[in-house]
Amino acid sequence: MRKLWGRTSSSNVMKVLWLLEELGLSYERIDAGGAFGRTKEPEYRAMNPMGLVPTLQEEDGWALWESNTICRYLCNAEAPESPIYPRDARQRAAVETWMDWTLGHLTAPMVTIFFTHVRLPEPERDWKAEAKARDEAGKLWAIVDRKLEGQRFLCGNDLTLADITLGCWVHRWHVLPIERPSLPNLRRHYDTLLTRPGFTRHVALPLA
Repeated sequence: MRKLWGRTSSSNVMKVLWLLEELGLSYERIDAGGAFGRTKEPEYRAMNPMGLVPTLQEEDGWALWESNTICRYLCNAEAPESPIYPRDARQRAAVETWMDWTLGHLTAPMVTIFFTHVRLPEPERDWKAEAKARDEAGKLWAIVDRKLEGQRFLCGNDLTLADITLGCWVHRWHVLPIERPSLPNLRRHYDTLLTRPGFTRHVALPLA
């Protein structure tokens, strides 16, 4: 059986778990990373030289790392006709733009906010950095809010990898104990995501 290595509290693992459920694919998940260790072991590094999670391992031992690449691979291999990753070149490019945007722009400020409130002990919390990151993130989320005007998802009215790769941050933005600007389209989008069983099971979890 296909194996997914990674802890459920990892945002990068969450997106893959959600996609696996959306596609109806069977898998075995193996705890790895954080308190579970394993990622520094030679056997794991042979699959993923970065020593991070997730890692996808197929039945024949072939392994793949980098969560967005894993998502694209699963769609290509198992659901090539699915609107989750459209085949049309321009539609696919639009989806991948948001996937890249999330990694290249939104992740850094959101990690700062999340770690400040959830992962770091009080003496290590830099509240000036948190305030700066929150201001930056608010401006970035406003871009998403404008994009969602008149449509259910980022790239139209079908769920795509754009939404799946952004989804963990959508959840954390709405549940972190922070002040947020009013972004009604983004809130509506979050409410829509909460109707997806895979999102509620794997992404919309208590902060940890």
